[in-house]
Amino acid sequence: MKIKRAASVIGLLLGAWLPLLTVPAFAANQQSLPFVIQPDKFAVSQPLSELAKITPPPPHRGWLVLREQETPNHMTKIFNLPDPVIQDSSQVLPPLAVTIGFNFDGMDGEQAGNVIPPDTNGAVGDKQFFLITNFAFNIYDKSTGKIQVGPLLINTIFKGFGGQCESGNGGDPVVLYDKVANRWLLEQLEYSTSYQICIAVSQTDDATGAYNLYSYTFTGLSDYPKLAIWPDAYYLAFNFFGPGDGEPCAMNRKAMLSGKKTAAMICFNPNSSDMGFLPSDVDGSTPPPKGAPNHYVELGNSNTTLKEYDFHVDFAHPKKSTFKGPNTLTVPAYSQLCGGGGGACIPEPNGGGTLDAIGDRMMFRNAYRNFGDHEAMVFSHSVAPGKGSTAVSAERWYELRATPAGSSFKVYQAGTYQNKSDNYWMGSVAMDKNGDMALGFSVDNSTRLDPSIWLTGRIPTDPLNQLEGTKLVHKATSVQGAVNRWGDYSSMSVDPTDDCTMWYTQEYSDGGFNWQSHVVSFKFNGCQ
Repeated sequence: MKIKRAASVIGLLLGAWLPLLTVPAFAANQQSLPFVIQPDKFAVSQPLSELAKITPPPPHRGWLVLREQETPNHMTKIFNLPDPVIQDSSQVLPPLAVTIGFNFDGMDGEQAGNVIPPDTNGAVGDKQFFLITNFAFNIYDKSTGKIQVGPLLINTIFKGFGGQCESGNGGDPVVLYDKVANRWLLEQLEYSTSYQICIAVSQTDDATGAYNLYSYTFTGLSDYPKLAIWPDAYYLAFNFFGPGDGEPCAMNRKAMLSGKKTAAMICFNPNSSDMGFLPSDVDGSTPPPKGAPNHYVELGNSNTTLKEYDFHVDFAHPKKSTFKGPNTLTVPAYSQLCGGGGGACIPEPNGGGTLDAIGDRMMFRNAYRNFGDHEAMVFSHSVAPGKGSTAVSAERWYELRATPAGSSFKVYQAGTYQNKSDNYWMGSVAMDKNGDMALGFSVDNSTRLDPSIWLTGRIPTDPLNQLEGTKLVHKATSVQGAVNRWGDYSSMSVDPTDDCTMWYTQEYSDGGFNWQSHVVSFKFNGCQ
């Protein structure tokens, strides 16, 4: 949950690693009756370029700390086993074969309305890059890197809409680019008077144009929402506040693109064994197999499993919609970060405190790609390092494959990327059209390195389960200090124009509470 607290700066101090596990009875079948949520309201916004002319930048005020709800540990079994896929980045590794393009700062915490953390997220379209944070956004010309609009508060888009979508900014924003329709999709949650999710879908490929606006009301807080684009729907997942159980939903993409008032959302009730769903988000020009369901992934109920569910939505006959699973996948054992919770355990140097790890869930996105002969999904989460490291955190990453396309997903490769002394966490992964994989993440250590931004990755000819060396994106200049909120996510997106260029958004520490968002674009040298 995003519990607001106002304060001043002064006042805020692969292979067969294990036999397949038996799935607990309560998690054996997620299927239940779907239910429909109609939008509370629909409207069309004024062009954002016009709203920007009459809207002041975010005001300065005392700092607001948005607290991430601590969710129950959904792990039902912990195996005390060594991690068999550790890779030590301290060793000599092939240099990361990428060329950096843009490498610039976005808005900082003061420009975004004095809110902590930033929840850095970005998406690249055919002409623009859209950077969004709590509570503000910038829109850039992707060919020049110049700001076209921003920084503006997110609720600027909802001016004239009414209700809390217009009056407030609840946080947890996500922006994506629909590569087939050439439209922008974004959301943020609201909870000041009721529990809502506010959705905006652009009417053209111009992010500074007009948007179709929708609001949906839930019976409880739809915390930590994550979006994905699929041919038949815009898919949504969130943690139902209180128990923290994962709830899957699908929004009528066709109706939203057409600007219809009755763009229904179809959901399934949360299940006590689920938390931190990530729906599959399409990259590339080849769509999923015709009629393919969306694929939701999450951490399994043990430290040796993942779970995958298949969501088939039917807006014409909602009761025929299905959410089937789990398909439980055995993965290499890993050690939970921060004892299995989402708390703060990442140490800063130079008298700094500890930073949030968000180690209890997958990190955004679940990046999907259809290569023709197989489908792939890549994603990551933060774990405790294995033997040989004095650090606190490492990056566990996965590639699932369905071979041939349309078959069941299986673990193709996985790795734990760690360092002898540096902490790696808050990562995001994507693949380009050649199958090159990039992983961006936060990095620091307890003695000398302030929270910074690094990259790594691999090309298809690298040995399975192995990444290449690290590459510095930006070295930070200070610790954050007494406030431990960090993240809560970053994002790696792929340029739809060349299907090669990656755009990564993350934060670094550059002045205590005043976090700094950052954007870097790069391309693997072999991708043309």
